[in-house]
Amino acid sequence: MSGFDNINTDFYQSSYSVDDQSQGGYGYNNAEDPNNKQYGQYDYSQPMGYAAPGMMQPQQPYTGQIFQPTQTYTPSPGQSMYSSFDDEPPLLEELGINFDHIWQKTLTVLHPLKAADGSIMNETDLAGPMVFCLAFGATLLLAGKIQFGYVYGISAIGCLGVYCLLNLMSMTGVSFGCVASVLGYCLLPMILLSSFGVLLSLQGMVGIILTATIIGWCSFSASKIFISALAMDGQQFLVAYPCALLYGVFALISVF
Repeated sequence: MSGFDNINTDFYQSSYSVDDQSQGGYGYNNAEDPNNKQYGQYDYSQPMGYAAPGMMQPQQPYTGQIFQPTQTYTPSPGQSMYSSFDDEPPLLEELGINFDHIWQKTLTVLHPLKAADGSIMNETDLAGPMVFCLAFGATLLLAGKIQFGYVYGISAIGCLGVYCLLNLMSMTGVSFGCVASVLGYCLLPMILLSSFGVLLSLQGMVGIILTATIIGWCSFSASKIFISALAMDGQQFLVAYPCALLYGVFALISVF
């Protein structure tokens, strides 16, 4: 055993003792770093943070208050948050469907000698013309003629031709919607002709006279409306001629 004690004594000589644990090691001083303490001497009452010293501190704890936005507009006591709909026009009038104007235009077409109101006739109203085109195609269908495609195709080509002619003849000019509206309303007498074709044949003498009367009726009503809306005094027969050609095509569809 004396040999081992001699080896242990000669192996390494150090001045370190257990009492020196309270002192800082490796060049650090405990007085400078408050976190470097013994396990029993650490102050656990301080809040623990995950950030290193000198970095951003943790956010403030949640207090339970919800953010309430401030009201930027305060209505007066007599003013409601919602606007009143009493002063707004009806929905059909906003869509351009006015039954009063439709009825007045229909009466103007049915009464060729009645003076046309230019302010009403200058409106772009396609509700009545669409109904009259459907009615014309329906009466042709009752007679065994499925001609809906021809009706709409001839209507589009005829409206385009009359639109070009009126813009060349008038000083003020006219819109395509106005031309389509007037020509569509004046198709109403042609519905009467196709209705007669359901009950009797239009290929005899009576049918020829009736067809010529309906063509003149439609063209005279359309030309009367155009000259009143465009202020084309003295040019009614010049406007009635292309209209008669257009309604003559519809008459041929009704007869044959």
